Amino acid sequence: MDPLFLPLCAFYVFCALIAVQVFYYLYFFTRIAFHKPNPSSRVTSEPPVSVIICARDEARNLEKKLPTVLEQDYAGLHEVLVVNDNSYDDTKFVLDRLTSGHPKLRPIELVQEAKLIPGKKFPLSMGIKAARYDILLLTDADCQPASPHWMKAMESSYGPATEVVLGYGPYDKMPGILNRIIRYETFHTALQYFSFTLAGMPYMGVGRNMSYKKDLFFRNKGFTSHNHIPSGDDDLFVNTVATKENTAIALDPESFVYSTPKTTWGEWLRQKQRHYTTSKYYKPAHKFLLGLYSGSHFLLFPALILALLVTPAPLLWFIWPVFGVRFVIQALVFYKSMQKLKENDLFWLFPLFDLWQFVYYVIFAPALWKSPKKQWK
Repeated sequence: MDPLFLPLCAFYVFCALIAVQVFYYLYFFTRIAFHKPNPSSRVTSEPPVSVIICARDEARNLEKKLPTVLEQDYAGLHEVLVVNDNSYDDTKFVLDRLTSGHPKLRPIELVQEAKLIPGKKFPLSMGIKAARYDILLLTDADCQPASPHWMKAMESSYGPATEVVLGYGPYDKMPGILNRIIRYETFHTALQYFSFTLAGMPYMGVGRNMSYKKDLFFRNKGFTSHNHIPSGDDDLFVNTVATKENTAIALDPESFVYSTPKTTWGEWLRQKQRHYTTSKYYKPAHKFLLGLYSGSHFLLFPALILALLVTPAPLLWFIWPVFGVRFVIQALVFYKSMQKLKENDLFWLFPLFDLWQFVYYVIFAPALWKSPKKQWK
């Protein structure tokens, strides 16, 4: 065997990984970085909307954050349904008190568990069944709209053929590295699902900020195809029903919904592991594309180190320029995308977060094979 065979292989594998990464940044992620909405395709009226929130032992969050949903500036017909899923705290009393001052609020009390439908899907299905209007807008009890125009900004993304609108659910800015990691991971995930949607391949959304039509839900028999999986009321449902023609995104900052992030590493790790247990149920094409991106990203830095160690001298000088191509493209895409998603303060740390992703994949890859947790709270 030629002694240069393995060193050359290391160099070419490194270049191939760079090429895959550059492809994703140029073909997919630039769609967010340079996205310009088409106003002519949007609904300018304010159609009837049913906002649905599922809550279990969320009295404190509802007390603080539900008024920001109830006080939205929305002239069209609308209602806010809060499904109280067998809470043991004061959720019922908080809802009773808020109902007296907000006629749009409709609490729905569940006093029995759905034994064969674990997770959040049963209470959410009950809320959808009770909704008066065809357009549904979903969020969580611990979420707070970025503005009083959240409902208007989300529903304006509907076009004539639209049945699903995917929104952004960032986390509050707080001190500490954990907060920045959580916010970067949320941004990075949104960059992927927004970009894939614009490329005609919607594969997920987040239940913190999502809208779809009641008719779409019942045409597809709700969550029947994955009722046995506790999680996935958001991403698996979108993966099942979303198409190139019926799905849109909302990038107006007034459409964002903010949540309070976890404050300990243990809580965050458990939350992310729970989320990743559903991705193995995605459509094969989505799993392939997401796996290729993650795999090339995961192998990139080990391949860089190996190439620096073994590449013959004539080619050694090409390694950093090749890596620099990806870095420059990544920096431009992240800068523009973070501006759109109001995560500008994370930009200067993105090289460190890029390295962190290697550790991230190591930590969460086992979650792809774990069984989902049986309860949503």
